Amino acid sequence: MSGNVTSLFRSTAAHSPSMAALARESGEAAGAGPVDFCIPCNPYFPTPAMFEEMAGRLRDIVTYYPSSADTITAELCSLLQLPPQCVAMGNGSTELITWIDHLLVRESLAVPVPTFGRWTDQPMETGKRVDMFPLQEAGGFALDLARYGEFVRARGTRAVVLCNPNNPDGGYLHKQALVQFMDAMADRDLVVIDESFLEFADAEAEPSVVQEAMLRPNVVVLRSLGKNFGLHGIRFGYLVANPALAGRVRAMLPKWNLNSFAEYVVFMLRDHGPEYARSLHQVRRDRLEMAAQLSALPGLTVYPSQGNFLFVRLPVGAEGTAVRDRMLTEQGVLVRECGNKIGSSSRFLRLVVRPQADVRRLVSGLEQVLYGAGRGAAVPGPATGSGYSSGTAAVDRLMYETNGSGMRAITAQTAGAGAPGLAAAPAPAAGTGTGLPLPAAVPVAPAAAAVPGPAPVPQPAPVPQPVPYPGPVPVPHPAPAPQPMPAPAPAAVPAPVAPAAAYSPPFGPTPPGVPARGGLTAAQVRGTNGLESVPATGWPNAAGMGQAG
Repeated sequence: MSGNVTSLFRSTAAHSPSMAALARESGEAAGAGPVDFCIPCNPYFPTPAMFEEMAGRLRDIVTYYPSSADTITAELCSLLQLPPQCVAMGNGSTELITWIDHLLVRESLAVPVPTFGRWTDQPMETGKRVDMFPLQEAGGFALDLARYGEFVRARGTRAVVLCNPNNPDGGYLHKQALVQFMDAMADRDLVVIDESFLEFADAEAEPSVVQEAMLRPNVVVLRSLGKNFGLHGIRFGYLVANPALAGRVRAMLPKWNLNSFAEYVVFMLRDHGPEYARSLHQVRRDRLEMAAQLSALPGLTVYPSQGNFLFVRLPVGAEGTAVRDRMLTEQGVLVRECGNKIGSSSRFLRLVVRPQADVRRLVSGLEQVLYGAGRGAAVPGPATGSGYSSGTAAVDRLMYETNGSGMRAITAQTAGAGAPGLAAAPAPAAGTGTGLPLPAAVPVAPAAAAVPGPAPVPQPAPVPQPVPYPGPVPVPHPAPAPQPMPAPAPAAVPAPVAPAAAYSPPFGPTPPGVPARGGLTAAQVRGTNGLESVPATGWPNAAGMGQAG
């Protein structure tokens, strides 16, 4: 497999090849693949006894049709103490994101970057304008809700998304601040709070805003089941909203959009609440231990996280794709390199929280790959032909390219200044890499209908430098999160074309596949074509699932 690792990653439409693809390429038996620090699921749930129970019923599960989605949803709502009319279950969160985009997003959507890729790619694929708010590396990728709200209003964006905790950095927003933000966005068409990883947070006892969402006419909360229960292959998740919004999505879903495995798991959960609570408690403890061990590696920056993963910045000179490939081929460890995530670069890895035995193997492997036989020697240089950036420069460039006025400069650079309707753009200076490909050329309107430009992008103020991660402690206590050292100054970014007029909010839908008001489709952006936990008895409700004491 060593000669084909990079091609495996490049040939997949996802961020990484599946475990099935890796097993086929390596010729290894099922279950004998690499140690997985890439896919963020719960390693402690289901328990071995639960897997044995499912295995014993395998023939019936795969032979017969499942019950209707209404039946499965009713059982889940009974567990979570939620009204069924406020819930829609989907075949994974991706299905629900797709329907949210088709049904509830009219023209434009704002999203902080970096974040979960479907929140940027899905609306661009259907021709929406995506207004990307850059999370600054110098600020530890923290989201300033006040500045984000100002950005939304300056752009006139109609739909707003944020993930809590955010993926890939694990940044967390407290419930009170989120409720205030939701109220401030009451005049928007839609506010989506993606809580896919909230079960692993322990910053406050009841972090979810599902109860508040049901009372508001424009708020949807997205929740995951596969990540929390360690069952990505089953593909199930749900959203919570007021009955009108939830009903619009539920009415479009097929009657049997949930499979028999999903039904079986949902109906067995009632008897396994204590095991689930203990699994979350253990993941939180492992997160502290893993952060402490990774922070001890020279030059490696570990960002504070409330998810079941850690976002790390590699030492200067290390390039993520080379580290990823060597970790897989030489150490048998699969990691998530974040160079293909908008707003990030190949200098960053996202590492899933795993048991300590696996973490020791990860740390040992990173020592070998980054420093060689002699600890503290030299890290490998950038791989030949791979893009590199500090992260911040890539975010700023992509902001200008996709948020309106920069489109004319990009298309001119790609198609040539002689093309009709395109203005010439200066070529970037030699050696100024950003790690992101230029978009393909797209038609633009005549000069009389020039694309309006964005408002100035707000930049968070620098924050104090970090202190080293503390050693593991029995119970985590909420505290101000340490912030990473400011990155080197980014390369110069070409200035956007001056707009002819101020931006005015758009009205009316945009035909699928057509860039809206200067937005780009996903293919054009890509440059292609085509602790004290919950009580040990009972099952926690939706507001308290995964709560910390």
